[in-house]
Amino acid sequence: MDRLILFRHGKAEPDSASGDDFDRRLAPRGVSESAAMGETLADLGMKPDLALVSSAARTRETWAAAEPAFAGAEVRFENELYLADAGFVRQAAEKAGRECRTVLVVGHNPGLQELAVDLLTEGKAPPALVARAARNFPPAAAAVFLIDANGRPSFDGLFYPERGG
Repeated sequence: MDRLILFRHGKAEPDSASGDDFDRRLAPRGVSESAAMGETLADLGMKPDLALVSSAARTRETWAAAEPAFAGAEVRFENELYLADAGFVRQAAEKAGRECRTVLVVGHNPGLQELAVDLLTEGKAPPALVARAARNFPPAAAAVFLIDANGRPSFDGLFYPERGG
């Protein structure tokens, strides 16, 4: 794996019809911000070969909104990514990354945010950037890292959704 993209699901509805958190769907804002983030990443040449997506409704819908920007990407829906911790997300990405160059993970906080902060710290990113990611990794945010041959990360971008006035 040469690049890892961590993409938090878009803004979700507060409740689901079933009452189960797993079934919460995206709010309209979540759909539009997820599509826009996909376009932003693709416009910058940050297109995944493989997307690992939590099986939850809101992450599936985030992928569906962003997918048009990532033509040709393989997708795997993974039950284990639902509310996974940072360590599990990293292991899943590293395992998948043996087969491809760019891995995108569509998942949940706090795991994605914690992993983003861990990778920024490990990659010796500026303290202000680490603090920003630790303070706020909102829905539809993405953190991008280049991964060297020894598995060491370096910061390649931190993207937050644009919010209309």
